[in-house]
Amino acid sequence: MSYVFVSIAEDKQRLRQQARARRAEANASLGKAAAAAAVALFEKNINVPQRATVAGYWPMRNELDVAPLLQTLAKMGHRIVLPVVDGPDTALSFRVWKPGTVLLAGAGGTQHPAATAGTGTPSVMLVPLLAYDASGQRLGAGGGHYDRTVAALRAAGPLLVIGFAFSAQRVDTLPTEPWDLRLDWIVTERGAQKFT
Repeated sequence: MSYVFVSIAEDKQRLRQQARARRAEANASLGKAAAAAAVALFEKNINVPQRATVAGYWPMRNELDVAPLLQTLAKMGHRIVLPVVDGPDTALSFRVWKPGTVLLAGAGGTQHPAATAGTGTPSVMLVPLLAYDASGQRLGAGGGHYDRTVAALRAAGPLLVIGFAFSAQRVDTLPTEPWDLRLDWIVTERGAQKFT
């Protein structure tokens, strides 16, 4: 009898392929309607501290679109920042975004404001993902940028981390490693769930 041992890294790569397909399918069928529903559920369920610096993301590769939420949060007086990938194996840095800001192409298909926009350190983060599970674990694209960033920010002070996804991106359990980030909330087109 032979046994095949699959490493956690290999398991994650397999799950990423499946999750990309599920996310693309969900985006094709639900798209803007799901984004609008998720924004409404965020506004109903999550209290962002006054004048907080909120890190968003500019959607790519079928990610749930949070751009309308960023516009709303900016109008409410929150400072909005977008992530910048400064290189492999690094934490993210953040540049200030305002409605109408011209975005530049970044690493891996990301978009962010120019360096002249200024920087900020978020106390609230809206994060994209490929999959999430019932305990709030998140599976990202595999670069580790969000894991490093959240670890550093949480070590420095309070940080609220909110995942945005289509409900089709949920799985029962994800394989985890010690550095994998755990979400405080997940928001989908079907609901907002807090993890304890």
